[in-house]
Amino acid sequence: MSVLTLATALVGRPVVTLGGDDIGQVKDVVYAAESRRVTGFTLAGRGLLSGPLRRALPWTGVHAVGRDAVMISDEESLTGRDEVAERTELRDHNLVGGAVLTEGGTALGTVEDMILEVGTVADVVGCRITTSEAIPPAGRSVLLPLPGEAIASGEALVVPEYVAGRAVDDLAAFRTATRSARSVSEGER
Repeated sequence: MSVLTLATALVGRPVVTLGGDDIGQVKDVVYAAESRRVTGFTLAGRGLLSGPLRRALPWTGVHAVGRDAVMISDEESLTGRDEVAERTELRDHNLVGGAVLTEGGTALGTVEDMILEVGTVADVVGCRITTSEAIPPAGRSVLLPLPGEAIASGEALVVPEYVAGRAVDDLAAFRTATRSARSVSEGER
């Protein structure tokens, strides 16, 4: 079974071994823009003055993503930070704060967060945006599904025109909006 979560909800979540050892906390959620799949997490130490750790957690090392912690088998699940994400990849693929544009050039709003479907894999399936005047009223927070033809760059997220009509206000309605967008994406326009 998969669950929907916002990427920012994972930031700061403790990373703990099945033996109960506290490893650190999630610093960044790293994903591959091409596949829109989470590839892992960069980590930070726990505590006020703790900084980034040199080790990172690849998705293959994740045992479970729970409500209160990310669980791993043991410290052998960790790898070098550079193996999960290069610094330039983190900077270039951070869509938060970027524009959401339709293929026709209409600005729908600004990305606030990414929506993940987490199960045995973690896919980026949507985003939360602050709306422009194209999705009235402007300035509200809505969730948009991201069908297969959406394109992510370091500066903008480009979506098909029909996505604007599938904006919803909460995660409960998001699953239905995602199914609807997928059916259109698969040729049922």
